[in-house]
Amino acid sequence: MGDFGTVVTAMITPFKTDGSVNYDVAAKLAAHLCDNGTDSLVVCGTTGESPTLSWDEEYQLFTEILQAVAGKAKVIAGCGSNSTKEAIAATQKAARIGVHGSLQVVPYYNKPPQEGLYHHFQSIAKACPDLPMLLYNVPGRTGQNLSPETVVRLAEIDNIVGIKEASGNIDQSSEIRRLTPKEFQIYAGDDSLTLPLLAVGAKGVVSVASHLVGNQLQQMIQAFNMGKIQIATDIHLSLFPLFKALFLNTNPIPVKQALKLQGWEVGSTRLPLWEAEPEICQKLEVVMEKLSLI
Repeated sequence: MGDFGTVVTAMITPFKTDGSVNYDVAAKLAAHLCDNGTDSLVVCGTTGESPTLSWDEEYQLFTEILQAVAGKAKVIAGCGSNSTKEAIAATQKAARIGVHGSLQVVPYYNKPPQEGLYHHFQSIAKACPDLPMLLYNVPGRTGQNLSPETVVRLAEIDNIVGIKEASGNIDQSSEIRRLTPKEFQIYAGDDSLTLPLLAVGAKGVVSVASHLVGNQLQQMIQAFNMGKIQIATDIHLSLFPLFKALFLNTNPIPVKQALKLQGWEVGSTRLPLWEAEPEICQKLEVVMEKLSLI
């Protein structure tokens, strides 16, 4: 249940000049990503600016992108909430729309204890037993870490199939890998840690950089899996400046700027996010030029 491949793109949400969602560009971008290294798409995650999307906008994005990538890639719906009841309702509706999985972020702001986190995710999984779920641990945004011990307990639930591990802590990923069945999928949540986490048993990455270098990320992971470690390392090091440039400001501000540099009409971010500063735009442009991305 729930094989999402190795390169999962955490997709941006394009906006029009009036601030409304640009569903046409979203569909075109999704199809483009699928043709350039992406196995699955996370729609309405952090990179998709989910905090400022309405549920109706999110459901329409799920629908439009499912149609755009039908038969090419899987769609994972960002349905998480800091309200368990709300997360269940959203996940059930996304399942009815036909998504292939859900991404469930650790509840933010209310800082639940580990037992609360366990029952939160368990309740969502139980309410949608036929929909594969990826846990999403990103303590830098949520204010709470999902401990390896809690992940191990959750991995025993049939439709909780993996985790996007974005704590930046390689030891934590090692501990999760050590204690969970090999079928449980660990995805790097930071592009710059993809190769290191592959070395401790991760399957792939939920990526921001794959908007620009999805094929190269696939090549890196395939080289690693074939034992061609030097080739994988060379790709990682060549892309490393891009990985860092895409986080010179809060994600997804830089990646939207990068897509604009390539000619995509993705619009601005929604408030309270803001435009990238000129010096960041300049640094990003230099990195992209060196990689022949513009």
